[in-house]
Amino acid sequence: MAFISSSKTSSFLVLMCFLTFSLHTTTDACHKTDRAALLDFKSKITLDPAQLLQTWNGSTDCCTQWEGVGCDSNGRVVSVARTGSFSTEDDFIDTFMSGTISRSLGKLKFLRYLDLSNLKQLVGPVPPELGKLSNLTTIFLYTNQLEGSIPASFQNLRKLNRLYLSENRLSGTVPTNFFQHMSSLSELVMYDNQLSGGIPSSIDKLVSLTRLDFHLNNFSGSIPNTIGILKNLVSLHLSNNQISGSIPTSIGELSKLKNLFLGQNGLSGSIPSSISKLSLLDICVLSDNKLTGSVPALIGDTALRFLILDNNMLTGNLPKSLGNLTKLEHLSAKNNLLKGKIPSSFSNLLNLQFLDISRNRLSGPIPSELVKLNAKLETLDLSFNPLSLVNIPSWISNMNLQRLSLARTGLIGELPEWLSSTSLLNLDLSSNMLAGVLPAWIGNMTRLNSLNISNNGFHSEIPIEFKNLSVLRELDLHLNKFTGGLSSIFPKDSNLFHYGFIDLSYNMFVCRIDNIGNLGEMDLLNTLDLSNNHLEGSIPESLGKLSRSLNTLKLQKNGFTGGIPAGVINLLSLAKFDVSYNKLTGKIPPHKKTFPASSFQSNSGLCGSPLTPCKAAS
Repeated sequence: MAFISSSKTSSFLVLMCFLTFSLHTTTDACHKTDRAALLDFKSKITLDPAQLLQTWNGSTDCCTQWEGVGCDSNGRVVSVARTGSFSTEDDFIDTFMSGTISRSLGKLKFLRYLDLSNLKQLVGPVPPELGKLSNLTTIFLYTNQLEGSIPASFQNLRKLNRLYLSENRLSGTVPTNFFQHMSSLSELVMYDNQLSGGIPSSIDKLVSLTRLDFHLNNFSGSIPNTIGILKNLVSLHLSNNQISGSIPTSIGELSKLKNLFLGQNGLSGSIPSSISKLSLLDICVLSDNKLTGSVPALIGDTALRFLILDNNMLTGNLPKSLGNLTKLEHLSAKNNLLKGKIPSSFSNLLNLQFLDISRNRLSGPIPSELVKLNAKLETLDLSFNPLSLVNIPSWISNMNLQRLSLARTGLIGELPEWLSSTSLLNLDLSSNMLAGVLPAWIGNMTRLNSLNISNNGFHSEIPIEFKNLSVLRELDLHLNKFTGGLSSIFPKDSNLFHYGFIDLSYNMFVCRIDNIGNLGEMDLLNTLDLSNNHLEGSIPESLGKLSRSLNTLKLQKNGFTGGIPAGVINLLSLAKFDVSYNKLTGKIPPHKKTFPASSFQSNSGLCGSPLTPCKAAS
């Protein structure tokens, strides 16, 4: 035991007396105005399955016995927190409450913290009375079904630090001067609503703002030129709106910015070179706009891990400085007008996992230095570029790619056998001039879940080894000259197949398809296109078993005979159906979906809606 010197005894006793007094002093009882306000809130809740408000009743003290309520030393409510998702010592609870938010909460004039987030079924408006709560620092109302406009009275909340209204149904415009007096606001999150109009010009008053998230709304107009004033901004997310105009040059003044999301808008003009000044920039998404000009030459001066520039009208060469982005993990610039060669400096991107620069005007050859990326690169998509490859570069065999796409890159000849020893999951070599037989070694590529070799010149039967591809989900062989039957694609002795998409159209297959619907794991099939072949026999009734997901069934231009099974034409999810140009007979079964007459034409024995009525039996 430690001893206390006599010189300190007096001060120690004073401290002990103070602590004893403090421990035995209880908080004053909940103020009657606050209790009444909270009980009125409870009265507006119509369903509370997890009994989040069970402890809220008039016979107990709201400060000490009501869960989710906190008070100050004067018995005034300063915090209310009832959320739909929370953790306990033993479990994670995910629940909801139905009802509206009572206007009486506006009487809690000492309230600083309000969290009614993720309750999922709170409806009605956000009460404008909340704008009277001048002490509020935090409002969390996200993930509900609140509607109407954001109350203009919120502009009076000068102490507000965090405002989260995301994932609701809020609409209308945000008033121009809404943020005029909110200089303390650090987090403003209103994504996934139906808000419209321009971004308020008063946004430049939010000098403490670190996060601004307006994505998934209907905001229009331009990004304010004064956006550069927000020196503390770390994350700016304006994607999925209708914002137009150019990206302000002042964006380069956001020296703390790490996340920039401006995708899926109508932005035009060039990417400002000032973006290269953002030395901390980690994620940059500018895809799906109307951006023109070149990629800034000095963009390699940033700290980017993700750069996504897809679906714009960017021109010029890919800058060599991209090779300086040694932290880069994801680079995508597909569907632009980029030209020139792929920079050999890309070989420095040793952390790169995903590279998609397809659908541009890039020329070959592919720099062999890219083999240095073998440790981490998983996806390489160079499709639809005039690379004039002739052969798939053999150095690719030394990489650990999972997805390789070289569609329409000038490939000719036969498939190289080294493909059989790769670990590819997805392979797309479509729209080239590949020819010859589909080799037996294709059966060794047992990890494939997507194979697209359509629009080539293959002219063999499907080898029996093809049935080893038991995890194949997507298969596209259309526009070739494949012959023979389909037993290797639909083996009778296997229930391992989980096809979701099959397109075998425009070939020369000759067989019946009796067993397709009987395969045990075909219930995920979304698209089946067997059109433009020489298939024969009847349309199997077993196709009617595919009701769970089949959306598209195309059997036109074959030699099918007999009638149309009622269970097939009435598949629950069926939206596209075509059996034209066959030898079908009989009455078209009654069906709920509306299919055009062209889906049944050129079957001389068919009758009934939508074709001409069947003749009455004599």
